[in-house]
Amino acid sequence: MVPLSSLWLPILVSAVFVFIVSNILWMALPFWHRKDNGKLPDEKSVLDALAPVKSGQYLVPCLDWGTATAEQKEAMKRGAIAFVLVRNPGKVNFGMTLVLWFLYGLVVSFFVAYLASHTLASGTKYLAVFRIVGAAGFLTYGFRTVSDAIWYGKPWIVVIKEMIDGLIYSLVMAGAFGWLWPR
Repeated sequence: MVPLSSLWLPILVSAVFVFIVSNILWMALPFWHRKDNGKLPDEKSVLDALAPVKSGQYLVPCLDWGTATAEQKEAMKRGAIAFVLVRNPGKVNFGMTLVLWFLYGLVVSFFVAYLASHTLASGTKYLAVFRIVGAAGFLTYGFRTVSDAIWYGKPWIVVIKEMIDGLIYSLVMAGAFGWLWPR
């Protein structure tokens, strides 16, 4: 067992490395995620309809299956369904978003470090640290959007690309932990 306090450097370095790699994947490689989101045919009318809506998460149509009539249920099955995230106004504070993403990476690294600190001893070889940290990291980064495909219909190709991103993040994190593991 390794004291968690001795893992502050791998936690910080792995979060920084994941942050850098994720920015490369999402911003510097236009072929990778640029086409993950489609454009609606009549975007203006949708935006006009969403103009008065406050920020939040919505289901359209929003139906309570427990009290819905047979006609309402049938109408829902025939029509389109939408899961909508609204930011209104549409201003995005990119700096704050990046700060929150980095903090998320720190939290992931902290909990992976917690797990590794209880399963690995000081002086554990690089490859053993790499395997444990990489597996735990992949469980976090690699599977974070699978439920979106299952429950909300997110395209599987997008989920697979995000899982590949997660694999890369977990390998980077595992490398940092293996490199900086207490001897």
